[in-house]
Amino acid sequence: MKIQSIILGETEASESEILTFDNGMPGFENEKNFILLPIEGNEVYQILQSINSKEVGFITANPYLFTDEYNFNLDESTVEALNIESEKDIIVLTIVTVKEPFNTSTVNLKAPIIINTKSRKAKQCILENADYPIRYSIETNLQKAKG
Repeated sequence: MKIQSIILGETEASESEILTFDNGMPGFENEKNFILLPIEGNEVYQILQSINSKEVGFITANPYLFTDEYNFNLDESTVEALNIESEKDIIVLTIVTVKEPFNTSTVNLKAPIIINTKSRKAKQCILENADYPIRYSIETNLQKAKG
C-alpha cells in the first residue's frame, strides 16, 4: 500500500506494519492507524505517520539513546489494552519536538509511545507518577545518540 507523508512524500508500506492506536493519539483521537517509517540514512529517528492523513506525522526516537535513567511501570489497563505478555514485546518511543538548529530539539519523556510488536497495538501513555520532562534536551546527549 502507498502512504502519503508530508515529511517523506509517498512511500510504500505493508499492511502488516500498521500500528493501531485504539483511542488515537492525544489531540489526534480520530487518527487510529499509523506506520513507523525509517528516515533514510538515519538510525536514530523515524516518522510515526498516519496512514490516512499525510499531515499527521511525528518524528520519534528511542528515549534510551538519550538517557539511561528512564524507567517506568505501565498501569494494568495499558498492559491489558495493548495485550502485553512480555517486556520483550514492546518498543518505547518518544516524540521529538524539532527546533532550529536541530540540536536544540527536545523529546517528550512524560508521554512515551508504547508499541506491542506482536499485537501491533500502540498507545501514547502519560506518566502520571513520574517527574520526567516534556522537553528533554537532546543536545547534551546527541553524541550518545549518534553512537
